[in-house]
Amino acid sequence: MSAGAAMDAPYFERLYAHSPDPWRFEGSWYEARKRALVLASLPRQRYGAAFEPACANGGLTAPLAARCDRLLACDTAAPAVHTTRERLAGQAHVECMQAWLPEQWPHGRRFDLVVLSEFLYYLAPPALDGLLHALRASLLPHGTVLACHWRHPIPDCALDGDAVHTRLHAGLALPRVLEVRDVDFRLDVWCAEPSAAGLEHRLE
Repeated sequence: MSAGAAMDAPYFERLYAHSPDPWRFEGSWYEARKRALVLASLPRQRYGAAFEPACANGGLTAPLAARCDRLLACDTAAPAVHTTRERLAGQAHVECMQAWLPEQWPHGRRFDLVVLSEFLYYLAPPALDGLLHALRASLLPHGTVLACHWRHPIPDCALDGDAVHTRLHAGLALPRVLEVRDVDFRLDVWCAEPSAAGLEHRLE
């Protein structure tokens, strides 16, 4: 088990051993609606370099790829990485790797978009703080961070989605440009740039 982590890598491998879609993403209207809201919440139409940790089966990775010049996706579970690679086969600008975060964060790479979806509560607070430190070092000055997490309690997790987002807001020290509190999930966007409308007018 990783120091400070609430769940270890074998936990996720066991989930995929029982089902190729352990969170039942496929065919779920709840998940489809949430993905649409996530994509619509991104303030810029296109990003140069994006990072999606915990990509699972690539359901969000695929539409994100259409908005990015380069996209790095990762997951700790080998079956998830395999499924995402298959889903994104032929898209040379997408890279998918197996990694355990925050220890294997892609240090040295810079991103203008980081998408944190449904996984930070699997980290205990010290590990989450380590991930935040790595994220801040990797985020370009004009970068965007989007986070979306389940709001209900999760067994064996120290934090729920609201607590995760409270910690993110304090640790990122960036303006929060969007905040959605659905009954089931929390969606927040942080960005140092002006509003989408302001940016569009600035480029005219």
